[in-house]
Amino acid sequence: MAKYSHLNNEDRSQIETSLINCKSFKEIGEAVGKDCTTISKEIRSHMVFRKTGAYGRPFNDCAKRKNCKLSGTCNTCPESKWHTRFCCTCGRCNDYCILYEKEKCPKLTRPPYVCNGCQDKRYCTLEKCIYDASSAHNEYISVLAESRQGIAVSDEEKKRLNDIISPLILKGQSLHHICLNHMDELMVSERTLYTYMDAGLFTAKNIDMPRKVRFRPRRKRPDTIKVDSKCREGRTLDDYKEYMMEHPDTPVAQLDSVEGVKGGAVLLTVTFPSVGLQLAFRRDHNDAQSVINIFDRMYLELGPDTFIKLFPVLLADNGSEFSDPKRIEFDANENRRSRMFYCNASAPYQKGSCEAHHEMIRRVIPKGVDITPYTQAQITLMMNHINSYRRNTLVNKSPYEVFGFLYGEDVLKKSGLSLIPPDEIILSPELLK
Repeated sequence: MAKYSHLNNEDRSQIETSLINCKSFKEIGEAVGKDCTTISKEIRSHMVFRKTGAYGRPFNDCAKRKNCKLSGTCNTCPESKWHTRFCCTCGRCNDYCILYEKEKCPKLTRPPYVCNGCQDKRYCTLEKCIYDASSAHNEYISVLAESRQGIAVSDEEKKRLNDIISPLILKGQSLHHICLNHMDELMVSERTLYTYMDAGLFTAKNIDMPRKVRFRPRRKRPDTIKVDSKCREGRTLDDYKEYMMEHPDTPVAQLDSVEGVKGGAVLLTVTFPSVGLQLAFRRDHNDAQSVINIFDRMYLELGPDTFIKLFPVLLADNGSEFSDPKRIEFDANENRRSRMFYCNASAPYQKGSCEAHHEMIRRVIPKGVDITPYTQAQITLMMNHINSYRRNTLVNKSPYEVFGFLYGEDVLKKSGLSLIPPDEIILSPELLK
């Protein structure tokens, strides 16, 4: 049994299929390698309610629907000498009928809690509870991304909690005491409130809690550079989609880093998804300044007009090396030269073209190989071979050829790229030996 691993899309699809086949939670757990309680929690957390009705009949969850003889309650059904439509077959009368009583299927109160495998589903007009693998996985991805973006709390919720918490803390009360006496009002766990306090969301601070300031937090060596989340304001994936809706023909360049070994040199990759061309630049350190230096150098070498034409929009992940977007977007004279946006946290598929092209680099520089011994000239040689490789997605043309056709070969020459004859292309570690 796989421990400490999340359910994936294939696992959820198997759960949905097993529910249709009326398998028990224990049988489903054995099939996907999880405990039966995990399966139960997964189903109850991601069930979807649908008012689909039955075959040939609309949704109707009134408890009196089987014996109801009322008609015309909603005043919209056609009535004539020859035809009268009963309310039980209307689908709208429940909103107007004073005799309406809601009925819920008793089967949903016990395992499997959903209607996937119910034999009466086709003829039931009650509200259906369905486990859908696709919806469950999308919800999981969304929650996972939000959980890694920091504290997600609205301004209204923050103000509501602050109005309760801060005055009492300033009176000398502890959070534990406040939670005991205001549990119904807070609707937040004590642990969450401590997290909010540490983040400085309330008027009262940690210094206002006498017992808390006595304890010195354990020192921890920072493994990564802390990135100020304010750099992403106005540059989120939603902002990116909105901008592209307004400017649909704007080319996009995707940014990413390729690491060798921890602490060694890294590559900055710039991918043009529309033509499949990828640039790679060697950096001694994986920091923001090295990325800024590369874009400043390209701005000078290509010229402002060509640079703006090639890099109007940049899409990057949430790495610390991309944490200074303003110095990338503007030149030394504060003239805008590009616009930068960020993918959601833990969502590399949102710049899938860049990730896919890294596979070509890994053919030459396998994962775990130190990049430090390689020079920029060797990296450029590698990219020449990769960009000269013909692709099915480009109608059997190479990225070099397609890019040269659209932007001109002089741009490629300024970038240090050249075309490699087809029979001389090497995509293995032998290229850089």
